[in-house]
Amino acid sequence: MTTPTVDLLHEILDEIRDDRSGELGAHLADYDHPKPDALAIAVCDLDGNVVSAGDDDRRFDLQSASKPFVYALALGRQGVAEVRKRIGVEPSGEAYNEISLEAGTGRPANAMINAGALVAHSLVGDEGDDETARFERIRELFGALVGREVEVDEDIAGIESRLAHRNLAIAHLLAEEKVLIGEPHDVVEGYGRQCALAVDVRELAMMATVFANGGRHPSTGERMLDQQAVRYATSVMFTCGMYDDAGDWVYEVGLPAKSGVSGCLMAVVPGRYGIAAYSPRLDEHGNSVRASRAIAALSAAWRLHVLDSKVGLAESH
Repeated sequence: MTTPTVDLLHEILDEIRDDRSGELGAHLADYDHPKPDALAIAVCDLDGNVVSAGDDDRRFDLQSASKPFVYALALGRQGVAEVRKRIGVEPSGEAYNEISLEAGTGRPANAMINAGALVAHSLVGDEGDDETARFERIRELFGALVGREVEVDEDIAGIESRLAHRNLAIAHLLAEEKVLIGEPHDVVEGYGRQCALAVDVRELAMMATVFANGGRHPSTGERMLDQQAVRYATSVMFTCGMYDDAGDWVYEVGLPAKSGVSGCLMAVVPGRYGIAAYSPRLDEHGNSVRASRAIAALSAAWRLHVLDSKVGLAESH
């Protein structure tokens, strides 16, 4: 399988490097960001080969880019039917932190918004597990995905804890509707630590490739996530992963993707690649300005849109 070259990745970054639009995430209001204009991109193929450019060794907190993996983990552990009782699969058309639940069921619209992510986080454990056990199950999965022990950025986790009022409000509503498993304060605390787990862009690309590879690790072939769970999680990521910009993203870029307010963005090319990009400044939807542009440019250059014909692709590159 042909993989985009380092030269192409450098060309893409050079094209967008001067774009300084956007703002740092609101969650960083009292955080002295070490490199607000960092920029990186990486692509991983199904054999685990990674090419990258830019600030590819800089680690960042995953934030909402953690959501698809935790959702897939919950689906695999609890089963699709049980998770569907508690989390819907429809685009919300609203901001990621909107306080809204489905009338009649109390379910969040999907697992890519905060309400759904809180429920998914609560579903990863076994009966009787406390929050420590749930979080460690997530951290162990992420460590297996990237091949090292993944640590929490404690500065970010502290900010998440101090500014958790909105997520706490959502969690209490979910508990009132008997959709959330566990005590709201515990789940919100664990979810904040989930969001503060830190990787670099090369590692996030490899994580995305696990989705592209049906749940198997690209380097080892080991099954990391249930295949059906990955299919469902990728489907929801496709329709909901870019929040209230999801329609434009699917229309223009055509790849299942998930952003995080740290400035990271991952995309899945099913059966081919995992892609990740990073740049901290965000647009009005909460998606990284330059990471979005970088992946859009790569999709266009390599005709990666899932609805593009692949006939003649090899000849065009």
